Formats: sequence, C-alpha cells, structure tokens
Amino acid sequence: MKMHQSDLLNTFPNPKKERDYMIEIEIPEFTCLCPATGQPDFALIMLIYFPNKLCVELKSLKQYIASFREVGCYHEDVSNKILDDLITLLDPKLIQINAKFNVRGGTYPTIRCIYENPDLKIDDMPKYLNENSK
Repeated sequence: MKMHQSDLLNTFPNPKKERDYMIEIEIPEFTCLCPATGQPDFALIMLIYFPNKLCVELKSLKQYIASFREVGCYHEDVSNKILDDLITLLDPKLIQINAKFNVRGGTYPTIRCIYENPDLKIDDMPKYLNENSK
C-alpha cells in the first residue's frame, strides 16, 4: 500500500488576518483502504477552520486528499493524520475535522477531531462550532 503525501499541500496568505472568520470545506469523495480487508472506505469530510496567517490552497488539498486513495488506515487514524498535517501546515487558530464514513458492518462511524491553538484565542469559539458543525 502507498503512503499519503502531505508535501502536496500548499498555502496562501490569509487576506484578512485582522478578522476572525471561519472557512468550511466539504470534501465529499474521500477514499482510503481498510487496513484489515483492503476494501475501500468512503467518507464525507468537513474541514472547518479559523485561519491564522495562512489558508490552504484548494487544488492542493484535493490532491492531498486523493493521495489517501490507496493507503490502508483506520478511520480514527486517518482523521487525526489529516488534522495533524493541516495543523503543521497552517498553524490555525482553530481547526476541526468531521469525517463521516459510509456504512461498514452495519455502522456509520463519524470521527470528530479538533484543535484549538492555545496561543490564539477566538471569542465565542464553541458557539461557531455548535451552530455550524455537520
């Protein structure tokens, strides 16, 4: 099995650093492989973040997500790996990944991973996430 490629990710400068705002990116075609069976797993991934100095470039995010297509990984691991790669890349004020996987064994697992930068606080942060999380 292949490895994903975090070096595919690119950024651009946040055009409104002086303002707190939320970016939501829906990724409906995430695919990876079950490490136990080798069968494909499919998920809808919601990326929600408050940018700091950088934003993720969307074409590079698409290529990065596609790099998981032939990677064997558990849902919990891949969700946290995506979060970790984006934290390293962006150093965001806050970031959350909601990975809603398609049915497997009669269950619909959803993995939610969140990171809040301890040095960069946002007022009413839980309000944003509770009102807007899918």
